[in-house]
Amino acid sequence: MEQINVLSKKRVELIDITSQVQNIVKRSGVKEGVCYVYVPHTTAAVTINENADPSVINDIQNHLNKLVPFNGPYSHAEGNSDAHIKTSFMGCSKTLVVTNGDLLLGTWQGIFFCEFDGPRNRKVHIKVIAG
Repeated sequence: MEQINVLSKKRVELIDITSQVQNIVKRSGVKEGVCYVYVPHTTAAVTINENADPSVINDIQNHLNKLVPFNGPYSHAEGNSDAHIKTSFMGCSKTLVVTNGDLLLGTWQGIFFCEFDGPRNRKVHIKVIAG
């Protein structure tokens, strides 16, 4: 297993980590198998979506902020309940197929670390398994 460190700069930010994950897959030497991407934080997540047009990521961030606003009628006293809820929506892990030594992603797909309570220094765990 390897780890990626992600330094977010904003409270809500989607950061493309596709190339970093792909580099780990290459280093693993696995030609056919799976790649697990796991975020061990309760206020951060991971998603796969379009990485060609940045407006898609902006739309996702803006819509999540409308669905789950920063200031809401929350019980959690730390002031980051919205981040916990957004993380639950997006999920903390993804499983990707590895074929011919590469991640099997669609033409426009990328892997995004989702920060909902930044800025922070975060971790993403990557495990590549032959199969």
